[in-house]
Amino acid sequence: MPTVSVPPLSFPAQAYAEMIGNAYDGYPLEACGLLVGRGTRVHRFVACTNEAASARVYTIPGKELLHAEMAAEGDGLDIIGVFHSHTHSEPYPSPTDVAQAPDPGWFYVIVSLKREAPEPRCYRIVDEAVSEVPISVG
Repeated sequence: MPTVSVPPLSFPAQAYAEMIGNAYDGYPLEACGLLVGRGTRVHRFVACTNEAASARVYTIPGKELLHAEMAAEGDGLDIIGVFHSHTHSEPYPSPTDVAQAPDPGWFYVIVSLKREAPEPRCYRIVDEAVSEVPISVG
């Protein structure tokens, strides 16, 4: 799998910790949330409800997405990606994740809780092609 030649998706420590915490909070179901920022820099993490209430898929409610978009725009920011957890599988997009990827410009962060330590990975999904993007924190 190729790595996209873009700078890493960069998280402030607090937003990164909130995202990882949200993955644990949602367990045993998949957790999900939105990444708000600009370019490749996350400014904040927005935890969302997994409307599917499933350990295998996630759905972000439309109202939560709309509220996050409006808040981001109000701060001069954008939704730049989405996060979800994989509770029992590797941190790689499933066929469902790939088929349902809504925006080729977004970053897709998956945190696997399969092992003792959380395993976050980031991807771009464009025309069903998956490319990994590095993550930096700090």
